[in-house]
This record gives sequence, C-alpha cells and structure tokens, in this order.
Amino acid sequence: MNPYKIIEPTCISFSGGRTSGYMLYKVLEAGGGQLPSDAIVCFANTGKEDEATLKFVQACSDNWNVEIHWVEYQNDEPAFVRVDFQTASRNGEPFEALIRKRQYLPNPVTRFCTSELKIRTIHKYLKSLGWEHNETMDWVGMRADEQRRAAKIADKSRIPLVTAGVTKETVGEFWRNQSFDLELPNMNGVTMHGNCDLCFLKGGAQVLSLIAEKPERGIWWAKMEALALASKPSGAVFRSDRPSYASMIKFAAEQKDMFDPNEESIACFCGD
Repeated sequence: MNPYKIIEPTCISFSGGRTSGYMLYKVLEAGGGQLPSDAIVCFANTGKEDEATLKFVQACSDNWNVEIHWVEYQNDEPAFVRVDFQTASRNGEPFEALIRKRQYLPNPVTRFCTSELKIRTIHKYLKSLGWEHNETMDWVGMRADEQRRAAKIADKSRIPLVTAGVTKETVGEFWRNQSFDLELPNMNGVTMHGNCDLCFLKGGAQVLSLIAEKPERGIWWAKMEALALASKPSGAVFRSDRPSYASMIKFAAEQKDMFDPNEESIACFCGD
C-alpha cells in the first residue's frame, strides 16, 4: 500500500520545513493532485518562525492549490485564533502569551511550548470544526534518518516518510528540482534557521552563530528571560546549563566563542 494514501480522517501537521513540505506533496500526489476530503493541513505559528518559513508555507499552498489552515495559540477561549500569511504573528506574541500564563519559561525538561503552541492548538482548532480529533490522527514530517525521534511514535502509519525510507538526501533532491523552495540555508540536510529562530533546544554554538548573523534575533529571547517570572531561578531562563540570551548577544558582538561546536541539538516534535 502507498504509505501516503490517506484512508481515514487525518491531520497533516505542517511545520513549515522542507521535510513536512515533501510529505504534503506526496500526499497530494497519492490523491491524484488533490487533498483527500477527509484530510486537513494545519500550520501552527508560534510567532518566532523566520519570515522565510511563513513565505514557504504560503508558497506550498499557492503552488499546489491546497488549503493550509494557519492557527495560533491564544490565552482566551477557544484557546486558538485562525490567521493567514498577512495576519500571522511575527514578534513572538503567541509564545509570550503562553509564557505569561504559565509564569515560567519552557526548558529541555519541561517543553510545554511544543505541546501548547502546536499540538493542542491544532487539536482545539480541529475540534471546533467538528472533528473527533486526537493525536493518533496526526501525520508528522519525520524522516527515516531520524530514528531517535521516530522511535517515540508507536503508530508508524503517522510517519509515512519513515515507512517509505525517505532521508534528508531524498528531501534535498526533491526541492532542488522544484520551482520554489524554503529560502533558508540547507546545511547537510539541516535547516538550522528553521522552527523557532533561537529555540533553546538548538546547540549553543548554533544559537550563538544565528545571533552573530542577525543580532536582533536575540532580543525577544533575552526579553523573556528578563521577565524573571518564576519563583525558582531555573524557571526564569530557557536553559540553566548555558549563558543567558543577553550574554550570548554580548558574546556574539565581541566575536567570542563560548560553546563546543560539536554540541548536538535536542530533537523535539516541532518539526523539521
């Protein structure tokens, strides 16, 4: 059976990256160029995605003639708001709203940002449409060369790229032959600018290099840590095991190294 053929109500969780874009294309291809009637594509915007990511999501919709439902977290009921390319947040507003509600910052141990800003926001939106939705209905853009992430998914039908043996090389070759692409650097199959721009799960050297490239990237993250919301110091920073974002902005300006360049990023379920 074609692993991309949808045979039951399914939500395609589109992260806005090349891998999930490739998965969406294969689903459309399996449906004869159209999205099956019992499928929906959702993109949950945190407000901290690069502008190129937002443009890419819209380009996929325009070029493939498929509706992509843009949603964002909000504190007030129904806990989500429907947006589009023009109205989508670009200054971390949904993320900040969640932080202020929780009164502490997410960290590698308590990663509530992914579950609240993406997974639950999409679930609540779909339920508002009348879907009897749960997480087992989500298809996620995860490749066969991401075995540590894939091992956490019990139902492999939710990760068709793994079933199909798709790797970063497969995805890279696909996008090299398309008329449009995500306008972010592809470094050995990794888009280090992708997802939240300075996500605390990215390696320290990677975050520092992104700040050095564009110092204003660090402002929002430093602002969130400066709120000092939590009663415990560990809850007032994104990472207690590395310098603050304000310190990284300073170090980047002084062109100093402060991290092991071989430090790996921590995998999460925000997508590619």
